[in-house]
Amino acid sequence: MSTENEGTAVPPAPSAPPVPVDAPAAPAPQGQAHQGPYGQDAQGQVPQGQDGAGHPGASSSAPDPSWPPPPPPTAPYGDGGSGSGSGGWGSSYQQPTPAPGRRRGGLVAAVLVAALVAGGAGGGLGYVLAKDNDESTGSTTVSASASGGDVKRDPGTTAGVAAKALPSTVTIEAESTSGEGGTGTGFVFDKQGHIVTNNHVVADAVDGGKLTATFPSGKKYDAEVVGHAQGYDVAVIKLKDAPSDLKPLTLGDSDKVAVGDTTIAIGAPFGLSDTVTTGIISAKNRPVASSDGSGSQASYMSALQTDASINPGNSGGPLLDAQGNVIGINSAIQSTGNGGFGTGQSGSIGLGFAIPINQAKYVAQELIKNGKPVYAKIGASVSLDDGSDGAQITDQGAGGAAPVEPGGPAAKAGLKPGDVITKLDDRVIDSGPTLIGEIWTHQPGDKVTITYERGGKQHTVDVTLGSRVGDN
Repeated sequence: MSTENEGTAVPPAPSAPPVPVDAPAAPAPQGQAHQGPYGQDAQGQVPQGQDGAGHPGASSSAPDPSWPPPPPPTAPYGDGGSGSGSGGWGSSYQQPTPAPGRRRGGLVAAVLVAALVAGGAGGGLGYVLAKDNDESTGSTTVSASASGGDVKRDPGTTAGVAAKALPSTVTIEAESTSGEGGTGTGFVFDKQGHIVTNNHVVADAVDGGKLTATFPSGKKYDAEVVGHAQGYDVAVIKLKDAPSDLKPLTLGDSDKVAVGDTTIAIGAPFGLSDTVTTGIISAKNRPVASSDGSGSQASYMSALQTDASINPGNSGGPLLDAQGNVIGINSAIQSTGNGGFGTGQSGSIGLGFAIPINQAKYVAQELIKNGKPVYAKIGASVSLDDGSDGAQITDQGAGGAAPVEPGGPAAKAGLKPGDVITKLDDRVIDSGPTLIGEIWTHQPGDKVTITYERGGKQHTVDVTLGSRVGDN
């Protein structure tokens, strides 16, 4: 599956999350260059031996100046991000030529393929006239029963949660210096005016572009990018002249989320700001690998899967639990093809993916503190080939570097080239991208248990994760 970042000319439509898949992306057709998330090490670096098309089978090593890694197999982008394309999600990526005043972009996920959606303006509005059954009056007015008393919406109801959370969400418009851009969603992180969103939502405004955030009340603020993490697909922006009455959303504990839990998503699908949809957690720990439309970097997540309706424009918005706590950041969707609300974008089919808030919180705090992301690493190059047998440490690292970083975490734990990592703690590892996504759910200094196979025998070892600062 592939993840997409989508964007449109400002004013753009909101962005929606990328779409992960349950199995690695299919190989590219014969004669077509195949570029995918495969070929990076557990730190997200491009392995040596991988050609310009990013063919599977390459390996990478950490750390290596060749970072950032190439993107996974991408599908043409829909409106809202960077880059452009006309195909449906799931097709192989070919960099299209942007149309005047509009640009499309995308992230392609490997293990689970998701489409990161940032934009897609347009919309339709309909109405229904309810006719009273009393034909003698001919009335078309429907009124609440006078005997039922006032309607009460308790805090635990969807309406109660939405009423409390909506004032703390914003619609973000990002515009590059060339006038291209897209729209996404974000939510208030603290009283100082920091807003958390997706990296792909604000990417257009990073280098001197324009950024604005609009609240449901209609108040619009200029904003600036405080920090962004391509690998995590998380960004933090700050409102200029932020109001003093900001109310940060309460952050939940994504580790305690269970399949079947109620979810509430807030965003601006296809430009329809302040939209609320509901669903459940339909799965956890979905491995998603994605790339930006430029083919220069890759993102990985171990995502929460939800069937709450998520569409282009929802990207960066909060995924809430039944109590209104943020449990994730909506970032990707799975789609069947083109179409959707007059924009040429695909829409929701009930498979949405969110970055767990425990991971996003850590990333956001690092961005606010240092302006740069910090990634956990094991210091070994792993094959990013499609497969389900594990993540194999390669025989050669990127750029001629050692496949196992001398003195790094993997080397200290005794790991060697050829070892196949099959589990990280209690998580089954079926590929290199899955391993990277799981490592990035941890913080540098965390101790993890790695299960690996060598010479037909299974071994277990404890590894203390190292760190790498920045995307480059």
